[in-house]
Amino acid sequence: MQRHSKRFLTILAVKASYHGGRPTEGLLVGNHLGYLDILLLGAHSPLVFISKAEVARWPLFGFFIRLAGTLFIRREQRTDVVRIAREMAGAIESGTVLAFFPEGTSSDGAQVLPFHAALFAPAIDHQWPVTPAAIGYRLEPGEGNAASDVAYWGDMTFGPHLFRLLSKSRIEATVRYGVQEAPGNNRRELAARLHDRVSALKMFD
Repeated sequence: MQRHSKRFLTILAVKASYHGGRPTEGLLVGNHLGYLDILLLGAHSPLVFISKAEVARWPLFGFFIRLAGTLFIRREQRTDVVRIAREMAGAIESGTVLAFFPEGTSSDGAQVLPFHAALFAPAIDHQWPVTPAAIGYRLEPGEGNAASDVAYWGDMTFGPHLFRLLSKSRIEATVRYGVQEAPGNNRRELAARLHDRVSALKMFD
């Protein structure tokens, strides 16, 4: 996935910059602006992602992330969190870093949406370290607005959005990693704390 993510970023004219120490264990969590986030993070370090199940059916991109070993969660089934927790444990015990976006949806990036706490429960149970990260995008002057032309959110459709991305001469992407930290013993407190960390990192976009 890392190799192919780099190739896709090149095709999409994405110039990526990374700041801070990338995680080598545990969980990586960040804000979510769209499918480009997965390529951006995946190009920098070996990761397995947790994603909503419907992404697996997306044209082209769904095929790619299925090959990457993504763990898919069925959000409409509340009990599916139990299954995902088992799969998370297996992945992390094998030395894999797991990445997910606790907002549960993507946004235009104006602010970091509240973090859902459910997927933090396994981190509490197993005391996995967690690393926050903030993602941001910029376009060249006159090339549009990153919130509407790079971020993928709301009722946007994949085909037209990808076409807009391909029309850009350059997309500047930034990832800022925060300091890895212990999870503590309360998933809601952990979710709130990491939301604060990601929001603070994003202030420097």
